Amino acid sequence: MNAVIDTPVSEKAAEKVAYENNKLHKRLCRLVGQAIGDFNMIEDGDKVMVCLSGGKDSYALLDILMTLRERAPIHFDIVAVNLDQKQPNFPADILPAYLTELGVAFHIENQDTYSIVKRLIPEGKTTCSLCSRLRRGILYRVADELGANKIALGHHRDDILETFFLNMFFGGKLKGMPAKLVSDDGKHMVIRPLAYVKEEDTTRYAEVKNFPIIPCDLCGSQENLQRKQIKAMLRDWEKKHPGRVESVFSSLSTVIPSHLMDRNLFGFTDLKTDGVANPLGDIAFDEEPCSTPAAGVIPLQAQ
Repeated sequence: MNAVIDTPVSEKAAEKVAYENNKLHKRLCRLVGQAIGDFNMIEDGDKVMVCLSGGKDSYALLDILMTLRERAPIHFDIVAVNLDQKQPNFPADILPAYLTELGVAFHIENQDTYSIVKRLIPEGKTTCSLCSRLRRGILYRVADELGANKIALGHHRDDILETFFLNMFFGGKLKGMPAKLVSDDGKHMVIRPLAYVKEEDTTRYAEVKNFPIIPCDLCGSQENLQRKQIKAMLRDWEKKHPGRVESVFSSLSTVIPSHLMDRNLFGFTDLKTDGVANPLGDIAFDEEPCSTPAAGVIPLQAQ
């Protein structure tokens, strides 16, 4: 029998891996810091409640916020909060052990929402919507009890884009998932510091940091099929048309109300001519206002 010889990873290869991992960490810190600055998410004296589910995104959020807290010119506190919803086989010891070792303040809230959801939702139906509403109300209460004035969620760029298309395709609304908003009860500020971060980066970062991931399907609920469709569409776009997804995401922060059709957002009924040229005005007779003729090509209307 031939002996199996373990070939050690070369020092050069190890250095390359370390370099790429460090570059990833720097990119995440830069993007999260940029989002915090752009939307004024965290201010001096804030107490930020980081909602930790045990998934890759919330782990990454907590890790990066702790790094930025050490570097920030302002002071803010962090408390990690996990809601134990009493799902079957939930490993209740993992998060307390991890957070204790990390040395961050934390609170585990025990609420049996699983039984409520199972009682109210028919077998085989998606439970995520009701579960989310129950979880939201509990977390608002916990934020009050802990004195936290900011609630940080781990939604990333891909979550925001998927929600945008879900609302457009299935809800008939131009509505996304904002980086910062006032909560339903009007008393809490909800922030999404990962708003500029791609999911592929949080996936890789979780592998690099070896986070103790807790699966999100313990309740037996299937992922929303409509969201799966959107996720597949974006993945296909990214593969076939590099840059398209980035362009769509950029459009969410470059909105021109006068060129949409929401009468509540723009005063179309009161719109009058005033004789003043508007560089942002409509290019009324151009069929493709976004296109640029290639060099040497004469537009048809000019021929």
